[in-house]
Amino acid sequence: MIGKTVLVTGAAKRVGHSIASELHAAGANIMVHYRTATTAAETLVAEFNARRQDSAICQQADLLDVEALSALVAHTVAHFGRLDALVNNASSFFATPLGHIDLAAWDDLVGSNFRAPLFLTQAAAPHLKATRGAVVNIADIHAERPLAGYPLYCAAKAGLIGLTRALAIELAPEVRVNAVAPGPILWPDDSVFDAAARERILDHTLLKRAGDPQDIARTVRFLLEDASYVTGQVINVDGGRTAHL
Repeated sequence: MIGKTVLVTGAAKRVGHSIASELHAAGANIMVHYRTATTAAETLVAEFNARRQDSAICQQADLLDVEALSALVAHTVAHFGRLDALVNNASSFFATPLGHIDLAAWDDLVGSNFRAPLFLTQAAAPHLKATRGAVVNIADIHAERPLAGYPLYCAAKAGLIGLTRALAIELAPEVRVNAVAPGPILWPDDSVFDAAARERILDHTLLKRAGDPQDIARTVRFLLEDASYVTGQVINVDGGRTAHL
């Protein structure tokens, strides 16, 4: 990854932070995208640049604004001179019980989890082809095994998995496109899953424990750095939960 440039969406916090940190440690230059976490993004960039001068920048963008997506890619290439990888990590997640789904929820969940990765990849494609780069989409195990109460989120992630396979065809042979589907890695910030629900979920994994954001970050790094003959695939990183869901 030394000397390569990676754009990571939603990179200021949580799993995105771990992905960006893993790739930076591997030698990559990082564009840290964020929506509202200005302080966290600027702090992360300062840490990266303290370790390696001019190795990171950050850019605010609302992924629901399609025009902002092309600008995000253009800013990355203008600063670093190239783009080698795109990690579509940013995601909205909230319940949408059937009967209460509205267009605002549709725009948010489908916009962040499906539409933005499509238009970002489309904008990045010429640059990725030039570097024979790669795309990694962060999906979810519930894309293929839906979670009750979250039909719209699950459908949007299912669309992302379909998009991953379709884009692998469209961008071949120059660009590889894969996805990582996390299981129980980090609980949502809003504590929607209480202690009992968390225990039930963890008990349903074969490894009987939650994963760590680094588990996702290392898998993303593998797909970008070591998986030169892998494209159109989805890797579940879930402690074995999908083995018997």
